[in-house]
Amino acid sequence: MSGGLLLIAAALLLACFNLWDEQRAANSAGEALQELEVVCSEQAETTEPGELPDYLLAPDLEMPAVEEDGGDYIGVLELPLLGLELPVMESWSYPDLRVAPCRYSGSAYQDDMVVAAHNYKSHFGRLKELRPGDEVRFTDMEGNVFRYAVAELETLGKYDVEKMTSGDWDLTLFTCTYGGKSRVTVRCQRMV
Repeated sequence: MSGGLLLIAAALLLACFNLWDEQRAANSAGEALQELEVVCSEQAETTEPGELPDYLLAPDLEMPAVEEDGGDYIGVLELPLLGLELPVMESWSYPDLRVAPCRYSGSAYQDDMVVAAHNYKSHFGRLKELRPGDEVRFTDMEGNVFRYAVAELETLGKYDVEKMTSGDWDLTLFTCTYGGKSRVTVRCQRMV
């Protein structure tokens, strides 16, 4: 009986920690987003009408990053159907994933960007609700907007890294399922 009560108490503590951690992540991402929106709007104001963006002239150009609260961010990802607008960190690490979505590999400039995030509801926890044709937008730190349409949803194995980064997809978003046994993967094609 004591063992059962101890297990129930441990489960409750874990559930409370997970809820707290998700709220903390939502707050951290929201704070970074507010700062980044200021930077993006200032950059957009300095762009001359009709001027070709640098990334079109040099697609191999590294995506510019802005440092905010100890993290480097490359832009803002919008998932309108899910009501999400999230900052994207320059590169991924487990600690950074606890703050915001992270670029796993690739570049928006070369149409091969892969973005990972935790399955928090405030991050990528609702990716499986997207459907083919839904719009996804990414705005880089220079104010360039890249529009995508969801093309396909996949469930990949936990260790299918090669499948995650292969294929002819302009943007891939992924997160783990609860329990971490597989990855919910959303493949997108750039809209012209």
